[in-house]
Amino acid sequence: MAQGQRPVLAFQMDCYTGVTGTIYEYGALTLSDGDYIQFKQYAGKVVLFVNVASYCGLTAQYPELNALQDELKHYGVVVLGFPCNQFGKQEPGKNSEILSGLKYVRPGGGFVPSFQLFEKGDVNGENEQKVFTFLKNSCPPTSDLLGSPDQLFWEPMKVHDIRWNFEKFLVGPNGVPVMRWFHKAPISTVRSDILEYLKQL
Repeated sequence: MAQGQRPVLAFQMDCYTGVTGTIYEYGALTLSDGDYIQFKQYAGKVVLFVNVASYCGLTAQYPELNALQDELKHYGVVVLGFPCNQFGKQEPGKNSEILSGLKYVRPGGGFVPSFQLFEKGDVNGENEQKVFTFLKNSCPPTSDLLGSPDQLFWEPMKVHDIRWNFEKFLVGPNGVPVMRWFHKAPISTVRSDILEYLKQL
């Protein structure tokens, strides 16, 4: 690798310094009842944004995210999940079907998320949710590669786009993004990185 060249893939990337704006300018509708939550209600909290899908090979991260939320909530950490169907069409159901699918199909076994899920929406492309525009533009991508075009369902494609289901962004207690993780980063790595970050607060 040439000197100064960024690796093709990194499990974790620090976000840019000098980011203008915060997540508190945005909000979303909850999956369970359609209530609008303004993200400014998370002021002072450390927030983990995750784009999720029910029929992905990484859906096994759901129970791990539950465990992460349960363990770290006492430290002011909040996990937020955003279902999306743009990667391999792996979240095909209606909003009203997603929670039942999680409970009875995948992960199944009566699974119930212990973290807040929001209504299904786009995280890339022309109709992407504005909070994801902000998150993506605040942090370098974790991979130089976008993936197989026949599995990616949005236009236009941009360098900072999310690569796949279960990519993650960590936002500090001031509402500014601090970290971004590759979708295949183990939850154990995400946990360790968050705990290390919390020590610096």
